[in-house]
Amino acid sequence: MPLWCRTVTTVIGLMLVVVLVGVALLAPVLSPYDPNAVDVVHRLSPMSAEHWLGTDGLGRDVLTRLMFGARLSLGTVAAILALVFAIGLLIGSLAGLAGGRVDQYLMRGADLFLTLPTFVTAMCLIGVLGPGMGSVIIAVAVTHWAWYARVVRVLVMSIRERDYVQASIMCGASRWAVFRHHMLPSISAQMLILLTLDLGHMMLHVAALSFLGLGVSPPTAEWGVMISDARELIWTQPGLIIWPGLAIFASVTAFNLLSDGVRDRLDPALKEMHG
Repeated sequence: MPLWCRTVTTVIGLMLVVVLVGVALLAPVLSPYDPNAVDVVHRLSPMSAEHWLGTDGLGRDVLTRLMFGARLSLGTVAAILALVFAIGLLIGSLAGLAGGRVDQYLMRGADLFLTLPTFVTAMCLIGVLGPGMGSVIIAVAVTHWAWYARVVRVLVMSIRERDYVQASIMCGASRWAVFRHHMLPSISAQMLILLTLDLGHMMLHVAALSFLGLGVSPPTAEWGVMISDARELIWTQPGLIIWPGLAIFASVTAFNLLSDGVRDRLDPALKEMHG
């Protein structure tokens, strides 16, 4: 893809993400309605000046629930990625620095998680922990840390053999100092690339688990829950499914476009390739 095309798509992705985050943060200010307030008198109202996207089967403003759903979805994805980053960095760094049996045991554990189907395993873990967004965060993070740990391990093992790292060790620098000054910046940049590439994937996981009733429970506003609530009205009120579906689609697309730009910016190999 030409450089100008990648730049344009990155800018579009960034703008969409900024709009999405802004709407999520300002949802209480932008909407005068309570996202969970039931109003049976105005149930299934069509689009109007009062309700731009109409109301659902319980009279709740659809646009308001979309905006508040963005807050929950983005917050959940951010928490998942932070936990994945922490677990992957800890286990991968420990395996790469320690080597030997510690490395073997940790990587065999990672291999075990890599062989398991992530979505099915996440559902099983939520079944053990109980439904709720806290369980979703833990379950999705636990099923996704292994790939990050392996990447961190490879990076640590590669960097520790470089001349400047060996020179620091010979000069008496501690392992922690070497890791913090010479390894962590490079590892963090690579991890950021992987995390941005996984943003859309994680959002789909969260929405799917909520759709199945394993995340937040009604009447909490969340995109997966909104789609689940509207299943019985799919033929008479298709917009109740279309709007949250479009919100998920737009969010995943925005994150994917942005992640391509972040990858091009931070990946040295790609920089050299596109010169």
